[in-house]
Amino acid sequence: MTGYDAVDRALLSGLAADPRATVVALAERLRLSRNTVQARMARLEASGAFLSFERSIDPTPLGYPLEAFVAVHARQKVLSEVVAALAEIPEVIQAHGLSGQIDLLVRVVCRDAHDLFRIDEEILAIEGVERTETSLAMGELIPYRLGPLLERTG
Repeated sequence: MTGYDAVDRALLSGLAADPRATVVALAERLRLSRNTVQARMARLEASGAFLSFERSIDPTPLGYPLEAFVAVHARQKVLSEVVAALAEIPEVIQAHGLSGQIDLLVRVVCRDAHDLFRIDEEILAIEGVERTETSLAMGELIPYRLGPLLERTG
């Protein structure tokens, strides 16, 4: 899907406001038929418009109350192998490749400071990782959101 039309944006805005909204509730709110909403939602899902629903699961009740960001400096020639090894570490919940001084920004969750130290050691042990810089997250100040963008393009 290359872009969203007004109906798609209205559906996505409705979901951003109420992620648990049913097809029927969205149809009523947007004054569309249930079949239209259902077909549009299926098309949006098939096109990859929706990110993983795992993003909405809080790791704290799983025993991981702390979050940190690990800046990873790696050898460029083995970057794909480093990423594959990072994916094998369960506490790694996200990673981004970056331009600039840092090669990868890795988001991890941990039980406590000792656990974070262990995870950092595990990352440093990956062949091709040269060094890391770790910062403990103090709190999420702006949660992941797209509502303002949907409103802006509407």
